[in-house]
Amino acid sequence: MITNQTKTMVLLMVVFTTVISIFGGLVYFSIVNFSHQRFYELLKIRTTTIVQIEKGKEHLDLPENYILNGLNDEELPMERDYVFAVPSDSNFKHISKEVHIPDSFFKNIIRRGEANYNDKEFYYIGQSFRFQNKDYIAIASAKNHYVVHYLGFLKRTLITCMILSIFFSMIFSFYLSKTLFKPILKITGKVKEISSENLHLRLEPQPDNKELNELVETFNTMLTRIETSFETQNHLIGNVSHELRTPLTSIMGEADVALSINRTADEYKETLEIILDEAEKLDKKIKALLIIAQTGFDGKIQKIDKVRIDQLLWDVIETIRKIDSRNNIFLDISMLPDNPKKLKVQGNEQLLHLAVANIVNNGCKYSNFQQVKVSLGATDTDVYIIIKDTGIGIPEFEMDKIYDPFFRASNTKNYEGYGIGLPLARNIVRMHNGELIVSSHENQGTTVQMRFPTIYAAQQKEKQP
Repeated sequence: MITNQTKTMVLLMVVFTTVISIFGGLVYFSIVNFSHQRFYELLKIRTTTIVQIEKGKEHLDLPENYILNGLNDEELPMERDYVFAVPSDSNFKHISKEVHIPDSFFKNIIRRGEANYNDKEFYYIGQSFRFQNKDYIAIASAKNHYVVHYLGFLKRTLITCMILSIFFSMIFSFYLSKTLFKPILKITGKVKEISSENLHLRLEPQPDNKELNELVETFNTMLTRIETSFETQNHLIGNVSHELRTPLTSIMGEADVALSINRTADEYKETLEIILDEAEKLDKKIKALLIIAQTGFDGKIQKIDKVRIDQLLWDVIETIRKIDSRNNIFLDISMLPDNPKKLKVQGNEQLLHLAVANIVNNGCKYSNFQQVKVSLGATDTDVYIIIKDTGIGIPEFEMDKIYDPFFRASNTKNYEGYGIGLPLARNIVRMHNGELIVSSHENQGTTVQMRFPTIYAAQQKEKQP
């Protein structure tokens, strides 16, 4: 199986070879083209000189098919010059055969006044001229030593350089592909070591590799979430088992005691009342568990309405005061916005009521009915609810478990509760695309901040062009 490293090496070699071939070919053909043009220019000068010399003679009366050559001193390598009269019938076959030049070349000279031609070694350029009412053709030819010898050397040099370049590009491609894939192979090996048994392992950042480090950071973040999820599940199983086992144990114990001996009707009634009470507790815990599962299962809200958070808060406070008149709640509305539209959110009023009521109720309960301050504010994009109490707070070492269902902090033994209010509230806030942040200090109190996106922000965004 061809690996990506091999593919990369081959791809790099193909790219290097193509680039080297293109530039080598451009250099070669540019020099060849330049040498041709330059040599033709020299031949043209020679032809012009021949014409001037012939015109300078007093008498030039060459018969047709008579070739006058070797008129001048040789200026170019193996130079051969020709002058002859144009046949009256424009038939150049005899001349063509004698000087070994195609007759089409002569016809082009007659038609255009000037033409050039080259075979493998010799270059020709000819001009027609008129002298004493008679047409003549002058041709200068020479061997282009530069093209024949020097360009041959250039061709061999370029081919040698290209072969060496391809060889070195192969070495470079191998080294580069190996260097590029080394950190990836290292990360792959490390990822293979990670399993459900050692989720604490993390990938190490790669020096001077920003892109891979972003991947490593993303993967490590995902591992952290998975590890947290595993721990949460373990805590949840432990907490649920404990919470469900306690009333079941009580029920079975009461039933065993009642059945051990014959009892009076009042004793049976008392036992049944205890069993009923424990069964109701068990029912509440199972219902709470179902609510948490439903709110955290797919994040979908069944019924969506426009909810004004200020009205919701008033309803929550009224409800909690009805439950226990000792609940002392102060609603701070000093940060209310001028535009009431900024207080509207899209959501399910019952769920939002449940989430806010749970947090406020916790504040009242764990502060021993001291005053709980509920602040409401809004920006152009979000509505904020801040619930602050001065109660028992949460121990710092237990803060990472506060969202585990049925988890109760170690300092809450004297308070009734099941440990579902906070995880349930967080699930509901998340369902509404919001955020819930808890900060707490033991024996100093707890502050819970809830943020929800407003409808106003979405409306303003739609109005923008």
